[in-house]
Amino acid sequence: MRKTILLVEDNEANRTLVHDILSHHGYEVIVAVNGEEGVRLAMELIPDMIIMDIQMPVMNGFAAISMLKKNPQTRDIKVLAITSFAMGGDRERVMASGADGYLSKPINTRELPGLIVGLIGS
Repeated sequence: MRKTILLVEDNEANRTLVHDILSHHGYEVIVAVNGEEGVRLAMELIPDMIIMDIQMPVMNGFAAISMLKKNPQTRDIKVLAITSFAMGGDRERVMASGADGYLSKPINTRELPGLIVGLIGS
């Protein structure tokens, strides 16, 4: 059975890029365009993993990750945060929010599949 990944990203170009990479590697991809929609879909569908942008409208990734990790129903879902925050301390701040992994933008298309396998297996 294919693993399901919830992609939470407000930027259409980034959504398309990540969706295409994930599909190519055999994952089923569900898309949300903001953190609020991402939290709702995560609770409804319980995906194998969530790829969460940090900077989004409506609800940012920090708030969404915090909500998911506090909820017993979703707290064990692995979350890979993707962000344009790449300054000193940003990785630590993202990981402290509850993320299980971190990838800075622009997205390294070769690194992404390996990070996913490292978090949820193949």
